[in-house]
Amino acid sequence: MFDQLPTNPAELRNWTWADFAPYYDDLKQRPLTQATLTEWLKDWTRIAERVDELYNRLYVAVTVNTADEESRALYMRFLDETYTQSMEAEQALKEKLLHSGLEPEGFEIPLRNLRAEAELFRPENLPLLAEEQKLTKEYDRIVGSQTVQWDGEEKTLTALTPYLQDPDRALREKVWRLSAERRLADRQALNDLWVQLLELRQKIAANAGAPDYRAYRWKQMLRFDYTPEDSKRFCAAIEEAVVPAARQLREERRQQMGLPALRPWDVDVDPLGRPGLRPFDSVETFEQGISAIFHHIDPVLGERFDTMRRERLLDLDNRKNKAPGGYCTSFAVARKPFIFMNAVGTQDDVSTLLHEGGHAFHVFESAALPYIQQLSVPMEFAEVASMSMEYLGLPFLTREHGAFYTPEEAQRARWEQFEKAILFWPYMAVVDSFQHWVYENPRLAADPAECDKTWSNLWRRFMVGVDESGFEDVVATGWHRKLHIFQVPFYYVEYGLAQLGAAQVWLNSLKDRTGAVQAYRKALSLGGTVTLPQLYQTGGARLAFDAETLRRVVDAMLSAMQV
Repeated sequence: MFDQLPTNPAELRNWTWADFAPYYDDLKQRPLTQATLTEWLKDWTRIAERVDELYNRLYVAVTVNTADEESRALYMRFLDETYTQSMEAEQALKEKLLHSGLEPEGFEIPLRNLRAEAELFRPENLPLLAEEQKLTKEYDRIVGSQTVQWDGEEKTLTALTPYLQDPDRALREKVWRLSAERRLADRQALNDLWVQLLELRQKIAANAGAPDYRAYRWKQMLRFDYTPEDSKRFCAAIEEAVVPAARQLREERRQQMGLPALRPWDVDVDPLGRPGLRPFDSVETFEQGISAIFHHIDPVLGERFDTMRRERLLDLDNRKNKAPGGYCTSFAVARKPFIFMNAVGTQDDVSTLLHEGGHAFHVFESAALPYIQQLSVPMEFAEVASMSMEYLGLPFLTREHGAFYTPEEAQRARWEQFEKAILFWPYMAVVDSFQHWVYENPRLAADPAECDKTWSNLWRRFMVGVDESGFEDVVATGWHRKLHIFQVPFYYVEYGLAQLGAAQVWLNSLKDRTGAVQAYRKALSLGGTVTLPQLYQTGGARLAFDAETLRRVVDAMLSAMQV
């Protein structure tokens, strides 16, 4: 029966819950003993892979083309029918395994996760969770439709970002103002969407018996190895160890540019007036250069990226009706990744594809694990996998290595990478602190004006060195522009923790690149079979929240910027 499950995505695309249900029913009814355990888990994996693949195929379809009504209808049908029914069926299988008392080899961490998920599960939340998914897609629709007229053409706001690196300050200001005005035009729509999401999330938490949504979400995200207080401690450490370095970098930029004060349109341009780095002018050139970098880091990783190119597992260009942002997802049946992004020819695109490539390598490295439950990796380490690639690729950015730049341009790209890393931690602290405030004060946060006020206060605390006077509304609505707040609440501190872990991998590579890459790949191969601290340790890093570790890494980055 299970051997006849479809492997062709086109066939799977039209499956409904009626197609999946008999397989789940079989697993529910089948005796579960020590003798039958292995085959039962394999069959559970087979059907769960199909549900997961169908979801991800449809998600990809509605993000690569937000105007694809057929895919959108199938996606909505999946959320309304298959998603809720499969969650309920999955819950029955989790309970069956947990009640059996059986403990499969290599399943200690998945069992811990299953227990937590079983404790949170409530049938009445299934339609609410589906509704939440629909609302997050509404965010994509609103933001994905944000275009402006520029030089007689309709342009996405993403397509305008290269102009913010133009030496012409008046041009940068014009672009920045135009983009800001267009975003503000959707202020009410995003505020309305936010109120709906916040109310929905309170209901979900209450139904699950959680004291508040943060407690619910912490458990839902399977955060067993650190607490909300650790997260707050990390933000305080950033304020102590990183904000002074960020202030120093901003002041150096102001002096280099000879300005009385930095304005928002001055922060992305080269401070010495050089044109923005333009690493490629076609997606083909982009893919070739990234492939060369990966091959230099590790030949196996390079070949895996080439597999993605051959099998059309990349969608990299920016275009109208494409959702914003970038991601890497996986197609569970094939155990292959898919990368989505919006490339427009900047150094940011290079960093982004290196980053998403790290996620893709995680899919490849862990593919040998037999059960789908073992593939659930803590996001705090999943981002180490991705961010490490951004750093490990830095020595190989030149044309001499088959990539993009002259030696001088490559050093400039490395300088920009470290500058953005240092400036990212304070921004992460704003986003994470904002979310703690929201879910500690949900009644206040239901008023978008209070959200604006809190975001503005946090912005002034962490984001130093830029004069944003006259643009108070733009600053205040900054939370509108962080999709994680709308779509994946509390998913942002991971980036800060992971960047600290990835920086430690980078420091290791300066002494022994081969050893550092081997440790990195070994950690990725473990999937989600060990604890978060163990994953970091295997990769040659430490899960840290303290100012001392941050300061050591920041000092190393500042030193590298002076080379």
